[in-house]
Formats: sequence, C-alpha cells, structure tokens
Amino acid sequence: MKQGLTILLLVLALQAPVPAVAQSEPDGKAEGLSLMERGMKLLFDELMKDMEPALGEMAEAMKELEPMARELARMIGDVRNYDAPEQLPNGDIIIRRKPGAPPPPSLPEATPPEGAVPDGQIEL
Repeated sequence: MKQGLTILLLVLALQAPVPAVAQSEPDGKAEGLSLMERGMKLLFDELMKDMEPALGEMAEAMKELEPMARELARMIGDVRNYDAPEQLPNGDIIIRRKPGAPPPPSLPEATPPEGAVPDGQIEL
C-alpha cells in the first residue's frame, strides 16, 4: 500500500505543470553595460593613477596652510557677520561687515619684521 501511494504521488508530481527555467538570452544590453562599466573603471583607474602625485602635493600644501587658515578663521570670526564680496571699479575686492554685527574679534599684536627700523622710520 505504501509503495502504491508513493508511486501515485511520484506520477502526479511528474505530471504537474512545472514553470520553465528562465533562460536569458544575451540581447546585447547586458553585455554592453558590462563593457561600459569596465571601460569606465579603466578610465577612472588611469585618471587616479595620473592624479595621485598632484593630489599628494595638494595634501602637503594644505598641511602647510592649515595654521594660517586657522588664524584667519579666528580673526574673521563668524562669516555670517559679513556681506557678499564686492568688486570696486579699480579691481579691488572688499568684504564689508554687516551693520549691526557684533564687533570683530580682537587682532593679535603686530610684531615688526626682523631688521625693521623703529619708530616708523623708513631706511633709504
């Protein structure tokens, strides 16, 4: 009896409709996209290889500028206290402080350069 039931279930299972396995035929789009991806990767790899020395030099320059940029940021204070830059007819660019803005941060004491003549005299 068990054997008959097993055979019956096997026959019914084999006669049941089975969904076809999806077979994707290459229509060119997937292959083209893959080629485009590989081409872009090669392009960007070469670009990064070419740019790497320049980026290293830029990082070095930024490290050197960091103390000066921090000092400038300390001197300026909050950037929202200033109007947009204006270019004057003579080519100068000025950045005005907004009216009603709090007073600017105090500036550090000016130190005269080495070898400067005291009392504002000019050596000729």
